[in-house]
Amino acid sequence: MSRLRAALTAGALATASLLTVSAATPPTAPRHSSVTRPAAATDWSVAMVDSTTARFTPSTIGGWSYPVGLYLYGQYLTYLRTHEPRYLSYIKSYVDRFVHDDGTIDQNFDSLDSMQAGRLLVILHHETGEDRYRKAAKKIRDRLNSYPRTADGGFWHADTSSRAHQLWSDGVYMVNPFLVEYGKEFGDSAYANDEAARQLYVYGRHLQVPNGLLRHAYDESKTVSWADPRTGLAPEHWCRAVGWYSMAIVNVLDALPTGHARRPQLVGILRDLAAGLERYQDPGTGRWFQVIDKGSRSDSWTETSCSSMFTYALSRGAQQGYVDAHYRSVARRGYEGVLAKVSLGSDGRTNLTDISIGTNVGDYDFYIARPRETNDFHGLGAFLIMNEQLRTERPGSG
Repeated sequence: MSRLRAALTAGALATASLLTVSAATPPTAPRHSSVTRPAAATDWSVAMVDSTTARFTPSTIGGWSYPVGLYLYGQYLTYLRTHEPRYLSYIKSYVDRFVHDDGTIDQNFDSLDSMQAGRLLVILHHETGEDRYRKAAKKIRDRLNSYPRTADGGFWHADTSSRAHQLWSDGVYMVNPFLVEYGKEFGDSAYANDEAARQLYVYGRHLQVPNGLLRHAYDESKTVSWADPRTGLAPEHWCRAVGWYSMAIVNVLDALPTGHARRPQLVGILRDLAAGLERYQDPGTGRWFQVIDKGSRSDSWTETSCSSMFTYALSRGAQQGYVDAHYRSVARRGYEGVLAKVSLGSDGRTNLTDISIGTNVGDYDFYIARPRETNDFHGLGAFLIMNEQLRTERPGSG
């Protein structure tokens, strides 16, 4: 830990220099800038982190939110490999905008989305030992004691009337990886592991259908406009919602003891999901479609963030033995497909394309019409998580 504290100190001057340059940098790259394909040995994680931290300072990257939290978690994974001190210093500078010296944090945590960046609190406590990060993280842990649930214990997507009684596939990633990491860091694993496993099971039981895929959402009351009045299910398999679930279930399985009672249930859900993902992977690109099972429609398109998420989950799942080893090849096809969406612009910075913006629950036409952005944080974070898992499997990678 002392080495990591030293890394934070060593990175301060480098970060200060970086922020001076990046403050004058436009926040987004030109949509139609000329691009060049770099050599196969390019370290895409380093290139993406360097590009993003040049585009944004810790003060301008955005507020407390899950897309920024996802991206910065990916940056942390890159830090763990490279030990580049300014990557960790940047994360600390972002979090310190919200966490006061006494450990208070000005967030109500009335939605699962608001909890995802809590992973950064656990990380910073682990790296620095500063107790204020524990106190801030505990506010999320304590909020779960009173957080509203469905009758069978699933956390509502948000504590609001418009989200009452609803489970969204997205939500499991927003709280459960944080929860198991919190439990490990602070000696609360008995509760954290049981709760996280229960959430994945309850969500999976409601949302997974016979083709192995999950619907975007479920309404226990069966009254919201998008819900089937008989099943309560949303009409479509929106890819990023399923991507969030796929990453969350792998993260939670990684944390559970081998003899945990719910482990076989979660492995079964993941195996059914993996089979569905293999079935609907685009044979031409290796990616997955915005509406996963509707790739044959003329207006369908492959989406980059979910393709990164599925690639990661299948690779990690195969590596850990949760799913059959042949899913490694499915993941490799996905990896090559996602790499086709990243390039270097004329400014030398990375551009990652075809990322769906944040999305409500809707029908096919709604999802297909969602804007496709370049360098959206949903995609950047998912890419980094995927790339740190698979980067050594590509010929010529370092």
